[in-house]
Amino acid sequence: MAPVAEKADERRSGNVSNLKAKLLEKIQAHRPRTTKLVKEQGSIVIDQVTIDQCIGGARGIRSLVTDISYLDPMEGIRFRGKTIPETFAALPKVPGSDYPYVEGFWYFLMTGDVPTTEEALAVAADFKARASVPKYVFDVIRAMPRDTHPMTMFSAGILALQRESLFVKRYNEGMKKTEYWDPMYEDCTNLMAKLPEIAAYIYRLKYKGDTPIAPDPKLDLGGNFAHMMGIAKPYDDVARMYFILHSDHESGNVSAHATHLVASALSDAYYSLSAGINGLAGPLHGLANQEVLSWIQDVFKQLGGKLPTEEELKKFLWDTLNSGKVIPGYGHAVLRKTDPRYTSQMEFCQKNLPDYPMFKLVNMIYKVAPDILRQHGKAKNPWPNVDAQSGVIQWYYGLTEYDFYTVLFGVGRALGVLANITWDRALGYALERPKSVTTDMLEKWAAEGGRKLS
Repeated sequence: MAPVAEKADERRSGNVSNLKAKLLEKIQAHRPRTTKLVKEQGSIVIDQVTIDQCIGGARGIRSLVTDISYLDPMEGIRFRGKTIPETFAALPKVPGSDYPYVEGFWYFLMTGDVPTTEEALAVAADFKARASVPKYVFDVIRAMPRDTHPMTMFSAGILALQRESLFVKRYNEGMKKTEYWDPMYEDCTNLMAKLPEIAAYIYRLKYKGDTPIAPDPKLDLGGNFAHMMGIAKPYDDVARMYFILHSDHESGNVSAHATHLVASALSDAYYSLSAGINGLAGPLHGLANQEVLSWIQDVFKQLGGKLPTEEELKKFLWDTLNSGKVIPGYGHAVLRKTDPRYTSQMEFCQKNLPDYPMFKLVNMIYKVAPDILRQHGKAKNPWPNVDAQSGVIQWYYGLTEYDFYTVLFGVGRALGVLANITWDRALGYALERPKSVTTDMLEKWAAEGGRKLS
């Protein structure tokens, strides 16, 4: 059997990207670290589990491993060790754009190395070679009633592609476990290259009179997505920024964890990402940005359709909190400062839509809400999160269909979760199988002051 790297060269069919070879080098260097931890240090205790955590959704339990991103309470998300500003500054920019190639970001997530411009362009060329979506995928989407939710269409389109899985083909043929990552990488890259066209097709089908726009092979992923959506510049920069900012958030959030969990059964990338997208569609996960936008628009309506004064806004926010409601877009399960993803979007707005009334209101809320939330005393984090502003940007550029916002989120989130499951497969992470207990057991251990360990 030919070595994995040689097979990879054959399958690339002339593509010049060195990403896969670099990834193999990283995998081979990383595997001994994981093996040593399990074999020599596996019994070392790193956390304890309380009844509150057991019943409360396992929140905060350190039981997942990913090197793709880490969420720090004070610094926010770090991609491969870099903060969001550091990530944007380090990655090669698209000519004429303030933002990096999404393809270069993919290289960065996969390897942890900042690509050169040439390496980012090579990945972009590789994506273009893989980007063609089979007609049957569009047929599946078109067969659905037009009032089907776009996330259902998106998940179904991803799942329809499963027949293309190289992992299934090679697994059925027989291959070494150490090679499992190779077809997983191929499936993940093929899928990531196709997602923008599937998403844009759904948008044009549902909301623009069934007028899909063919991809432009001259454009990068972000630019091509804006083109297929039919939205003019600088929406290409919105796409690049949005996809990168929403790409990953550790492995414990629902979309990332669901993707990881399904992949742990050796399911391929298509089954796994479809599961993650289904989780993202939940109101407690991916719908927050549209809920925030709806609330901001409602603030305008309730305050007379005009930009309020600070005093009017303060009264409105206090009335909201005192009635038992929350201020949408504020607070976070982990963060204890302003979400850097919010800050990145604010900087974009300050440059591109500084006089837009909804952005002015967002800024005014940012100015007064944290102090009010601190005085109110119930919010652990009085600062805005990523959702506090993202819907406003989409609305400004004419994307006014709330239900589609989570599809945008899904395209971005795929970058992180697909990189994660490639590495999960490379390091041979086990089938995930937590141990359940009964309520009777919990009540018994609670009465005894804790479970007695043998």
